[in-house]
Amino acid sequence: MHPQLTEKKLGSHPPPAVFCNAHTRHNSVALTHRVLIVCLDFIQALDACHANGWSRWTGACNQAKHDLNMCLRKERIDRTTKNREDAKSRRVKTEQAWKDLHVDE
Repeated sequence: MHPQLTEKKLGSHPPPAVFCNAHTRHNSVALTHRVLIVCLDFIQALDACHANGWSRWTGACNQAKHDLNMCLRKERIDRTTKNREDAKSRRVKTEQAWKDLHVDE
C-alpha cells in the first residue's frame, strides 16, 4: 500500500466527529480520513493489483485505478457542491446583515 495510506496512518487520526468546527486547521485531516474510509475498498483493490509487479506495467490495473478516480471524483463533487451551497447561505446572511446595518443609519 502507498506509504501515506497505511493502516497505521489511517488509525492515527481521531474520527471525523472530533473535528466538528469547520474552521479548524485539522479539517483537512478529517476530510482525508473520511475520503479514505469511503474509497478504502478501491484503494485496497488498486494496491492489491500493484502488488503483482507486471500488472501495473501492462495496464491490468487500469480499471482499478479508474474506479478509484471515480470514487475520489464523486467525493470531490459532493464536497464542492456542499461548500457552494454553504457559501450561498453565508452570502445571503452577510447581505442581510449589511442591509440591517444600513437601515439603522
